[in-house]
Amino acid sequence: MQAVNMLRADLNLMAEKNETLSVAELMADSGVGFGTSGARGLANAMTDRVCYAYTIGFLQYLEKQGCIRPGDEVVVGGDLRPSTPRIMGACMRAVADLGYLPVNSGMLPSPAVANEGLRRGVASLMVTGSHIPDDRNGIKFNRPEGEVLKADEAGIREQLIQIPRGIFDADGWCDGPLELPPEDGTARRHYISRYLDFFPPDCLSGSRVLLYAHSSVAAPVIAEILGGLGAEVQSIGHSEVFIPVDTEAVRPQDIALARQWAAEQDFDILVSTDGDGDRPLIGDELGEWLRGDILGVLVAHYLHADAVVTPVSSNSVLELCGWFDETVRTRIGSPYVIEGMQLAAKNGAHTVVGYEANGGFLTLADLEQDGRTLPALPTRDAVLVAISVLLLARRQGVAVSQLSALLPPRHTASDRLKAFPAEQGQERIAALQAGGAAAMVEAFPGLGGVASVDDTDGLRMRFDNGEVVHLRPSGNAPELRCYNEAASPARVAELNAQCMSVLEGWREAGV
Repeated sequence: MQAVNMLRADLNLMAEKNETLSVAELMADSGVGFGTSGARGLANAMTDRVCYAYTIGFLQYLEKQGCIRPGDEVVVGGDLRPSTPRIMGACMRAVADLGYLPVNSGMLPSPAVANEGLRRGVASLMVTGSHIPDDRNGIKFNRPEGEVLKADEAGIREQLIQIPRGIFDADGWCDGPLELPPEDGTARRHYISRYLDFFPPDCLSGSRVLLYAHSSVAAPVIAEILGGLGAEVQSIGHSEVFIPVDTEAVRPQDIALARQWAAEQDFDILVSTDGDGDRPLIGDELGEWLRGDILGVLVAHYLHADAVVTPVSSNSVLELCGWFDETVRTRIGSPYVIEGMQLAAKNGAHTVVGYEANGGFLTLADLEQDGRTLPALPTRDAVLVAISVLLLARRQGVAVSQLSALLPPRHTASDRLKAFPAEQGQERIAALQAGGAAAMVEAFPGLGGVASVDDTDGLRMRFDNGEVVHLRPSGNAPELRCYNEAASPARVAELNAQCMSVLEGWREAGV
């Protein structure tokens, strides 16, 4: 601690020579935005200086909150994007310069990083751009007790930070690579043992798993976990080039690959994730990918949840199935889901879980089963989904493809229109809402009148025929997303294509 105090004293003496700015100014100057759980932007805009400054602002905010203090560890991990090691180096330099101890957990899933921070009671951060292309990247921040929430975002933006002069050149880059501390494999081991210690040994014995590895940082960990529970795991489709797998808008290539693999091989389940391993991509033995919001309902049912929290964009089958005592709808984004889970727990719910339309599953409190405990992980996770779906199918005595038959016939589809600026999307949606039901019917003909409108997050329109059109600008990329709901897979695909055609027309016409 004496060494930490001496470092702080030296930094204070240098303060007058340092560059001082707020995180809000950093956002405006760099174009690297700060929103849900962290910073995100173009990789070449996330210079060493920008990443260093964001990390200082995050730690400084937590320190002022009394959550951490100099000398504490900070757990750091990253995904497999080319820019990730460089950004990890800049972040860990900031951690050390502020008097904290960087723990280099290496390349591993986002939930594994958060899990380790929770175990140690320290801050953590994950360098990842999640599901978006690798010309972008990000830094996801976690408090000692879990993800930063919306109130934390405001506090971090207000931070005034000091950047020592002489570390970065005029363009914000360091002179030479920033070295990473030796890798610590503890976070990986703890994440794997989280599942091996909770689920019965060999509970997946006899299950055949095809693991679509692509460029997911989670693939080796998932193989070890599922194999450790007795499954026969075969990895396929590994890529040295980063593939932006989006579990809410599955690429046509991945749809075709899943069907091809099903025709060529025998397996019980097809398992994958997005790039950082917090959103599951699960397919059945027929090679059909399951929607994330259907997975969420099935996993909550397997875990005997009494309260389930999910964003407004998720399938209404949650309420229609009648399995749960309480359901809560929120805005889109894991911080809102977590806040909804906390509220449900305060209101007396016992087993509170949450999920997003992308399939990421969250647990608020420890789960107990046959004397074993699964520690709470209030951040998106993919591994719990894969295991629970296999075990639910086994419990029901059906194939994975037959699990959806347990639910009312409500189907969803979603897609995104890239290169659609958020401001333009917001203006289009505002104009549509201002025009009322007449404008909505004109924009999306053939669905009947408008039965209800929900503007909790974006614009969700339910038409007289029961079908849903939900429009929302992405919060972390220049995209406009469209979510649809209908009574059959064929119809919802047709509706989604119709809506995407409308959005294409909007983009071509401009605002």
